Amino acid sequence: MLSHNQIKLLTALQVKKYRQKYRKFVVEGDKMVAELLGQSRIAVSAVFATERWADENANILSGFSEKTTFVTDAELKKISSLTTPNAVLAVAEMPADIESVEILHSNLCFYLDGLQDPGNVGTILRIADWFGLPAVFCSPDCADAFSPKVVQASMGAIFRIRTAELPLIELLRAAPGTAVLGAVLGGDNVFEANTPRTGLLVIGNEGRGISPETEALLTHRLTIPRHPRGGAESLNAAVAAGILAGVVTQK
Repeated sequence: MLSHNQIKLLTALQVKKYRQKYRKFVVEGDKMVAELLGQSRIAVSAVFATERWADENANILSGFSEKTTFVTDAELKKISSLTTPNAVLAVAEMPADIESVEILHSNLCFYLDGLQDPGNVGTILRIADWFGLPAVFCSPDCADAFSPKVVQASMGAIFRIRTAELPLIELLRAAPGTAVLGAVLGGDNVFEANTPRTGLLVIGNEGRGISPETEALLTHRLTIPRHPRGGAESLNAAVAAGILAGVVTQK
């Protein structure tokens, strides 16, 4: 049975400032929680599950019995951020921040410049996971990587991809000489351009694209060319991220 304090904490974790205060975030759903419990990078603080789910997944829960609280469907609905709650919810500890920006000198990583759609941020985490980009850096005005909607959209990538939130200028001061690639109007054709395999791949805001402040820091200006018969005005941010990462990592 849920206590008042547990309900209060779980509700608070739907808000960014409380996630940052307590350094915890919520994971919901059968597949996502099973993946969380099966990995070792991110610590598990608590599990809230129906008895039915616990019985069906006893092997997964075997090492977390002391952290598991049985709840009813009605109680789960009180603490869930989903319209239709699943049978299990877990609280995870936020991983430590990226220890060293030296990662940029040996890898390609995303930098998300003001993205607002949690679905796009979560999908870009999946794209990074797919193409082997080990980290996703976010601007301070970007949707929070540990928000419930981003975590859901990441489909488990949040457990593998490291994240950090800081202004691009600060990141570049800490890692001078980093290549910064971004798609802008009038840039070089990404399919033909000579692009580095390490550095930052900037993805701009869904509506305005890359901000002028960030664009001024680009070292490589790229464009995804539209087919002559194409009529679309623009590409979705996550779609563009997938194309850019796929092309640059395969050169």
